[in-house]
Amino acid sequence: MTEKTAPAQAGTETHLMRDVKHAMAGFLSEVSGFRDEIQSKLQQTEERLTMLDRKSYTVGRPPLAAAPEPAAPHRKAFNAYLRCGDDDALRGLELEGKAMSSAVNSDGGYLVDPKTAEAVQSVLRSTASIRAVASVVHVEATSYDVLVDQTELGAGWATETGSVSESDTPQIDRITIPLHELSALPKASQRLLDDSAFDIEGWLAGRIAEKFARAEADAFVNGNGIDKPTGFLTHTKIDNDFWSWGNLGYIATGADGSLTNADPIVDLVYALGAQYRANASFVMNSKTAGVLRKMKDVDGRFLWSDGLAAAEPARLMGYRVLVAEDMPDVASDSYAVAFGDFRAGYTVAERPDLRVLRDPFSAKPHVLFYATKRVGGDVSDFAAIKLLKFGTA
Repeated sequence: MTEKTAPAQAGTETHLMRDVKHAMAGFLSEVSGFRDEIQSKLQQTEERLTMLDRKSYTVGRPPLAAAPEPAAPHRKAFNAYLRCGDDDALRGLELEGKAMSSAVNSDGGYLVDPKTAEAVQSVLRSTASIRAVASVVHVEATSYDVLVDQTELGAGWATETGSVSESDTPQIDRITIPLHELSALPKASQRLLDDSAFDIEGWLAGRIAEKFARAEADAFVNGNGIDKPTGFLTHTKIDNDFWSWGNLGYIATGADGSLTNADPIVDLVYALGAQYRANASFVMNSKTAGVLRKMKDVDGRFLWSDGLAAAEPARLMGYRVLVAEDMPDVASDSYAVAFGDFRAGYTVAERPDLRVLRDPFSAKPHVLFYATKRVGGDVSDFAAIKLLKFGTA
């Protein structure tokens, strides 16, 4: 190689190295840009996924507290009336025809909202009262008629060619149950009513139900029929061997004011007709229940058995026992135990409406709430109820 070619070759190599370095730099620049673009796209994708997760979590997450339901117009208007006496909304509902329950009756007062009325009815149904086993009917009139056929219709077998005799005419008895006004008068201070946290409807329902339940329970057993229902124990009682319609038959224990053995209980059960025994119940108060739960049959087995479940009633000789405190105690010649199909034997008739009149003047600084409803009750089938008399005859 000559001296002339050596420098030329070195220049060529230097030029080639610059090209390679330039190409490599460009390639590295493109790779870096591509990497930055990939990272940017990955970051955008992660952000979109995060937003979707947040939206899904927000939609699927249960609310910490349920949104309050808008109050029904009648309930909201009734609440305003109870708290401050503002009845404009109630009267507006009446004028618009949205709620006939807002109408004012002749004695004054407004029908309570359905939720409060149902709370009162629920308590009345669950209390230890004849209502729990009786027939309950809702009426709009001032009385309720029960038609009872005491006799069997004339019937007989007939042949294809034989003559058919005329059947007998049934004897129908009409029992009229008048409705009477039952009232309660709970009171609260205006300061308490002004407290928005105070549940005025719940408080009012509880106080009304308590007073109504006590008054009804006594009337269905002992009421004299004057401005109140007629209790089944106020009807004439006669020895069951001489029983006739319009009276209640009784079985005597044979001991004055006591029960020495279980035989009268057995006699009482079978004094009731077979058609009534399937749905029959014993009715007595707690003191009498304490006496009867100690009774045993001839084989030493208790006649009384407690319910297996919490809500199941106790049973006497296999029949349900309703403990009603308004029944009389065991005493000389008392009728402390009743047995019968009360759904057939006693009818409670009532109007479904419950009215409240606000009175802020009579008991200042308290506000009185005059609550009324109309209810009646009476024996509707004298054959469906029998009594146990703690006496000799």
